Amino acid sequence: MSFELLQMVGDAQKKGAIIDVRTGDTVRVSQKIKEGDKFRIQVFEGTVIRVDRKQSHTERIVVRKVTSGVGVEKSFLMHSPLVEKVEIVRRGKVRRNNLRYLRERSGKSARLTQKDFDRKAVNELPVEEATEAPAEEAKEEAEKAEA
Repeated sequence: MSFELLQMVGDAQKKGAIIDVRTGDTVRVSQKIKEGDKFRIQVFEGTVIRVDRKQSHTERIVVRKVTSGVGVEKSFLMHSPLVEKVEIVRRGKVRRNNLRYLRERSGKSARLTQKDFDRKAVNELPVEEATEAPAEEAKEEAEKAEA
């Protein structure tokens, strides 16, 4: 009973549709940053080194980039309301789910082989999924469970 309740609450927090991000992709993540009483959009572009809990409402990606010779990693919850947009810039050819080995590498050895893909089609959200509101579905299911 409690697992079903947790599942309903988790599903209510999910976004309608998100882009299928994979390990090895170079992504551009737009995130809302609050400064005082205003919000601004900050863009973080880097390589996805890890993808966690793909089908869950707690889906997370870890993005890594090197700035001024210093490696910076940031973790993003895909269903967070603070994550505005995720855009895939490049697809990398990888054979594993976790690219921790990139942390010790620099220069050419840290590069991933690029894979051909249709950038426009990948970055387009599915229309039928985007129009549905998961919160409304969760309310309907809760009403059915109560009856």
